[in-house]
Amino acid sequence: MRQDSQVVQVGARTPLPLEFSVELDASSDLAFDESRADALLTIRARPTSDPPAETAAAEVLIMDKSLSMAGSGKLNEAKRAMCAAVDALRDGTYLGIVAGNHEAEVIYPPDGGLARVDAAVREAARNRVLVQLPGGGTAIGKWLTRADALFATAPVPASGTVRHAVLYTDGKNEHETSEQLDEALAACADRFVCDVRGLGDDWQYDELLRITGALHGTARAVVEISDLTGDFTRLMQQARRILVPRVYLGLGLSSLFRLGFVRQTRPVEADLTGQRQERDGEIHIPLGAWPPEDRQYHVSLRFDPDALPVEEEVRAARVTLRAERADASREPCADTQALIVRRRATPDFRFNPPPSLTQAESLRELGMAMRACADAAQNERWPEADRELALALELAAILGDTERLALLRKVSSIGPDGRPRVRQGMSRGYIQLIGLESARTGAPDSDPVDKTQLPPEGGGPVRRECPRCHAVTTAARPRHCEECGYAFADGAGGAGGQGAGAQGAGAEGSAPEGPGESEGLSRAGGSGRAQGSGRTPGSDRAGDGGPVDAS
Repeated sequence: MRQDSQVVQVGARTPLPLEFSVELDASSDLAFDESRADALLTIRARPTSDPPAETAAAEVLIMDKSLSMAGSGKLNEAKRAMCAAVDALRDGTYLGIVAGNHEAEVIYPPDGGLARVDAAVREAARNRVLVQLPGGGTAIGKWLTRADALFATAPVPASGTVRHAVLYTDGKNEHETSEQLDEALAACADRFVCDVRGLGDDWQYDELLRITGALHGTARAVVEISDLTGDFTRLMQQARRILVPRVYLGLGLSSLFRLGFVRQTRPVEADLTGQRQERDGEIHIPLGAWPPEDRQYHVSLRFDPDALPVEEEVRAARVTLRAERADASREPCADTQALIVRRRATPDFRFNPPPSLTQAESLRELGMAMRACADAAQNERWPEADRELALALELAAILGDTERLALLRKVSSIGPDGRPRVRQGMSRGYIQLIGLESARTGAPDSDPVDKTQLPPEGGGPVRRECPRCHAVTTAARPRHCEECGYAFADGAGGAGGQGAGAQGAGAEGSAPEGPGESEGLSRAGGSGRAQGSGRTPGSDRAGDGGPVDAS
């Protein structure tokens, strides 16, 4: 049942260039022994004028000039892309350029700070880009830290300015530790958004997803170097569509509930739980900068079942969407909604979650299978890679995810036993692309449930209880516990790796020998907080839905 799902329009009290609406889908009924409540939020943003008003903007371009860029004309192509990005900037944008290797050098403006874009600034910036020479290693955290310092010099208020960065890299982040990158991402979070591009095929997909998950950007593979110029031009055009610099999901929890997680589920997956902020008695979750678009979020709460009254409606939380204003205040930009739950008295009686939540968990399971497949193939663990590929093919077919299904077919062949197998000998670029695309789920439909059959046999979603931690996972094909990562036995509960969807989705023809032959290789990978590998202990599952607040 969709709760308070009507579109809520923003009135004249919020003079923003975007009008936001919020839809909430949840089951208000909770089983007697349930300990979590879940809801799916769909947030839609539409311009309030045509054409929409433009917002003040600052842009930092980050170029990789490490020694590995010296080969195959990569640095020359990258310079062309950087110059094209400079040319695409709107007059009046504040610009800075960082050239990175194992250090981070501000190459424009030469005296630091940010320059206001006009014809003279464009020419000077291009000239500085063109004289850069390759050398040194890769330390992306330093690049981002330097970009953050540049943004801080902008002569316009941070609260009313879109701060956008874009970087490309052709290699692994080898000259700083994983912890150092995490520290840099934590320091930059909620300060600017960043899009990332993997150039060639020697980068690491999980590093790109960590960056875009923390900084609310997109990640793409640009395996054909000549495609980078067009991609950067499009990025600058897309950045001009951003109208609201910062939006937050405000959660006012009752004393009986605590936050389990908040995940973005569409158009890309990202775990936002670690970015939570405490402010004025609410939990604020940064949702990044917004152009006119739709996004979807899964909110999960935890509670002690014995503390919740039976057969009484309880407000678990208030949900308020907030936009940051020029004075740094965060004011509501859509009407506050209440998530209401009711604990039923009958033990062992189960309530299925709304189909939209089951779909969200199935999409997450697909992404997990794709990452596990990529990791196993990267390490030549072929039986494991084959199992995960079969599951991913099956889930993509069930969910109607045609783009990811097409990619999975390109990297698969049919073995003598009729089962799909990962095509051995494919380039590293393809393997990285599988991992990168795992986080891209697509924009929410106006009614996403209508387009999904879960599962195709006509039964309800499958519930699996973990024998290790006893958490319940609900999805179309649950294969791992969402709480602790325990792998369920194949075939149990309808969750086997070889289903009709798996074999039917396999590739019969030959796949391209290298990633450059596939049009999907410069397609969006999407941001996500997936952290790179298959299934991570400590992640959460979706169960019976319910909203938030009581006291």
